[in-house]
Amino acid sequence: MTKERRKKNNEAVAIQVAVVTIIINVLLAVGKLLTGILSDSEAMIADAVHSFSDVFSTVIVIIGIKMASKASDKSHPFGHERFECVAAIVLAVLLAGTGVILGYEGIVSIVKWSGAEDKSAFAVPGLAALIMAGVSVAVKEGMYWYTRWAAKKAKSDALAADAWHHRSDALSSIGAFIGVILAMTLGIAIFDSIASLVICVLIIVVAVNIFRRAVGKMVDKSCDEETLRKMKDLTTSIDGVIAIDVIRTRVFGNKIYVEIEISVDGELTLISAHSIAETVHEKIEQEFPDVKHCMVHVNPYIYDEA
Repeated sequence: MTKERRKKNNEAVAIQVAVVTIIINVLLAVGKLLTGILSDSEAMIADAVHSFSDVFSTVIVIIGIKMASKASDKSHPFGHERFECVAAIVLAVLLAGTGVILGYEGIVSIVKWSGAEDKSAFAVPGLAALIMAGVSVAVKEGMYWYTRWAAKKAKSDALAADAWHHRSDALSSIGAFIGVILAMTLGIAIFDSIASLVICVLIIVVAVNIFRRAVGKMVDKSCDEETLRKMKDLTTSIDGVIAIDVIRTRVFGNKIYVEIEISVDGELTLISAHSIAETVHEKIEQEFPDVKHCMVHVNPYIYDEA
């Protein structure tokens, strides 16, 4: 399969997953909203609004993927892959915002509950809220693994960020589930808010990790050590390559650019030296699908006559 064909397939998978995500989030949000209204649960209604906001996040993912897949043009000769990073950064900010809002609401609820003389005035969620919270956990965790699989297949940072957005929703619903159980069992409504504070911290940590990874790819960070080692091993195994003088890599969105300087016998003709360089170029791009371009420079190696 050619690189262009593989790129098109990956894009199709990513878009398909994003569309499925939008449909499921809409259905889940409607279910939460109806449950919240029928069971008089403010937490469930707030969670429904959160699910509706996830639709907006996935739209950002689709835009990022479509922009990143555009071919190189006069204004962007190296392509548009970094739009994936931009989308991931936007999602990381939204994810952090979700965590902050969740934590703020939890603190406000705890303060109100602590200062109230009549603790029984705070409504305890009913069985419908418990069931809906359980359904939300299962659905969102399933969406996390589905989107994570697609993100790895398509090598999409934006889709990976959206997967963690699903995981944050699952954690939020787990907190709600535990809170509802404790509230129903003990008759104390505040447990949901306490759980939300713990979840708030977990969500923000995930958001920071996504943000750091995306920014790393925006500032020409080198690829990982394992990939670099394999590139070196492949290059030195090619007939005619005496040594690697310099090898540089830079991550550009979800692609890698490689620059290699190799030493070859200084007595070779230009045609022979060029043939070795071309072999290195082709082998690197064939063996490493993420490499968008490999540039090879040849240095003459002069053997000591002694």
